[in-house]
Amino acid sequence: MKDEHWMSRALEMARSAEVLGEIPVGAVMVKDNQLIAEAFNQPIASHDASSHAEINVLRKAGDLLGNYRLSETTLYVTLEPCMMCVGAMIHARVSRVVFAATDPKTGALGGAYDLLTAGHHNHVFDVTAGVLADQSRDLLQAFFRSRRG
Repeated sequence: MKDEHWMSRALEMARSAEVLGEIPVGAVMVKDNQLIAEAFNQPIASHDASSHAEINVLRKAGDLLGNYRLSETTLYVTLEPCMMCVGAMIHARVSRVVFAATDPKTGALGGAYDLLTAGHHNHVFDVTAGVLADQSRDLLQAFFRSRRG
């Protein structure tokens, strides 16, 4: 129940991205079942290829908590994170990542790659996949259909 609640909030963030013409991916950061930060994709508006929802939420959470180490946090995101985002989560010491839809092209938690099984990292986090996956997939597919159509 808790995971669905926070993923619903991440989906709200994804819809905010869509309204602005960004790929609809949203993320929220939670600690002790309290919302710490929320964000969405903004690479187009910010002219910054690193402005993924996950990176944006890590930055906001770090600012709020006054620390780049975000241990004992859970990051919820509507699409499986890419290599860049997984790397940032490792460095931030996120404890758990929950994602909705799998990304078979660039996902780095099992979709296209699995960075956590490389065995070279000094930190790994727990992963839960598929929470509200259908809603996220539908949102993404509708977005890309409208762009092509």
